[in-house]
Amino acid sequence: MAAGWGLSLRAAVLRAITPWPRGRLLASSLGSRASREASSSSPEAGEGQIRLTDSCVQRLLEITEGSEFLRLQVEGGGCSGFQYKFSLDTVINPDDRVFEQGGARVVVDSDSLAFVKGAQVDFSQELIRSSFQVLNNPQAQQGCSCGSSFSVKL
Repeated sequence: MAAGWGLSLRAAVLRAITPWPRGRLLASSLGSRASREASSSSPEAGEGQIRLTDSCVQRLLEITEGSEFLRLQVEGGGCSGFQYKFSLDTVINPDDRVFEQGGARVVVDSDSLAFVKGAQVDFSQELIRSSFQVLNNPQAQQGCSCGSSFSVKL
């Protein structure tokens, strides 16, 4: 029964999540490294909170202009079933939750929030890539070897 319920939940989620039509797409991946510490000025993440690391806040302040913010969305796809998508946007929809820290904002729609609540958003800069990524996602069961997708806990 649990397997059947998991499939119906997954199908319902895939129908509910629509492609993001606007915004500049940014590279994303599931963080496979050890987590970075969240900013000391941020409150502890509650049940539905998203925390931003210092490097995320710093990079967002560098790349956003005016009313721009980072949008985090979860979509069906990738090797493990779901993947993170980051884009810069300026429109806040009625079902969005805004997480602000140090002047930087990350916005997550209510459908995607169910898959990332309690997680951290980080900015990682390495020799081969620089990207925003989700770390310590308590809703993720496992990620794929490429680090860009995850499966959810049922």
